[in-house]
Amino acid sequence: MSYGDAMNATNSRTRREERRGEIVRAALEVIAERGYRGASLAAVAERVGLTQQGLLHYFPTKDALLVAVLEERDQWDAVPDSRWRVDLLASLVEYNAMRPGIIQTFSALLGESVTDGHPARDYFSERYVRVRANMAGVLRAEYGDRLPNGLTPERAAPLLVAVMDGLQYQWLLDPESVDMPGAFRDFLALLGEGAQEGEEAQEGKEA
Repeated sequence: MSYGDAMNATNSRTRREERRGEIVRAALEVIAERGYRGASLAAVAERVGLTQQGLLHYFPTKDALLVAVLEERDQWDAVPDSRWRVDLLASLVEYNAMRPGIIQTFSALLGESVTDGHPARDYFSERYVRVRANMAGVLRAEYGDRLPNGLTPERAAPLLVAVMDGLQYQWLLDPESVDMPGAFRDFLALLGEGAQEGEEAQEGKEA
């Protein structure tokens, strides 16, 4: 292959990847507006100026496009497991409050995925297994084998995940009334409840 042919091939791959990115972003918007069931390949194609047949050259099925949407979202939130800390979780919630479209899409897919046969059901089931394990690791790094309230990290992890995702639904429905970052910080304070009292008691003994 000549240098010119190699450059043309590289440019072609770059354009294809850029086009795929446009389609995924359009799919995020359509799913956020209509839900996965109501979103059609035709609607996504129209939004990026393609025919439905043209879109199928990039994503042969609706399920393939859904997988790409979920993978794209994961890339935006990607942080090495070893770098997660409790304070970074609070920062993530604050970041989510600045991108309602992405959170709306994720929440719409999550709600629909509990139905039998939904193409995202396995994705979310596997995701929650992974996220609970990651959150247990975060809590163990912060508090050790027991949180100040007596729970183990493994028992507290599902509560932590439930609060993060549950707050998103409340915030999406009524963003003026629900302070999502503030409520999450309040929950973190509850998880660590007893730590300050223990420190104060120790200081009293030393005095």
